[in-house]
Amino acid sequence: MGKAVTSNSFSKQGATAKSEAVKFARHAMKGKKLLKNGRERTTTNQKVLGKLQPRLIAISTFIYYDRSHLKGYFITFEGGEGSGKTTQLAHLARHLQKKGYPVLQTREPGGTLIGEAIRSLLLYPKEVHCNPEAELFLYLADRAQHVKEVILPALSEGQIVLCDRFSDSTLVYQGIARGIPLHKVLAMTRLAADGLKPNLTFLLDIDLEKGLSRLKTRKEANRLDLETDLFHYKVREGYLALAKDEPKRIHVVNAAISERRVFVEIRKVVDGILS
Repeated sequence: MGKAVTSNSFSKQGATAKSEAVKFARHAMKGKKLLKNGRERTTTNQKVLGKLQPRLIAISTFIYYDRSHLKGYFITFEGGEGSGKTTQLAHLARHLQKKGYPVLQTREPGGTLIGEAIRSLLLYPKEVHCNPEAELFLYLADRAQHVKEVILPALSEGQIVLCDRFSDSTLVYQGIARGIPLHKVLAMTRLAADGLKPNLTFLLDIDLEKGLSRLKTRKEANRLDLETDLFHYKVREGYLALAKDEPKRIHVVNAAISERRVFVEIRKVVDGILS
């Protein structure tokens, strides 16, 4: 079982962690992505950032391949631990299926035989240390298989694909929170996803203390559940920074409200797009 989350863990240390994470994500936005002659370059304002290296660059300018020929629609669910994204994905799947839409539910890591094996390596052997770069490559290997074997074929057939986590998770967890340079994560993520980008992303945002308190109901804590407060604060602020950078794609939902109210908001957005 994982460590119990107590109120003491969100006292002075928690407040300090939150302050540092907010500052971290805000300064990360100072990085700018420039595209010249088809090559990618990252420029940073070192005077402003100081020792904080840029972790987030203008995601909206990042080049993805044209997928307009795909007949389906790709929706992803993102959020920190305990945000309820998996539950909301299942609610949306049932709603769409009742309306007669062909729906595929999937997840990352996972979604394929190879992916599920990678998932077990990434999340559950908590006693085994996985360095950030090895962790990144495992997630990317999972995505490369997942996109080619499951997601692209389903989209080509005209299905609505609902995915629990996708590339945004990699940018936030491995880039922002783990500290791997974002321009490297971006390039590798594009390769692994074969240039695929979601049509719509729901970011279920929740206060860290409330989100982690929900983890007590899990039968077993995974590797990410046991990360430090600072790590989880960076994840949340990283997601919010992404949403600010791509407001047309990423819809932020207050996940602290009731499960029913969260779904009503999600359903309203999706029905409006598909109608």
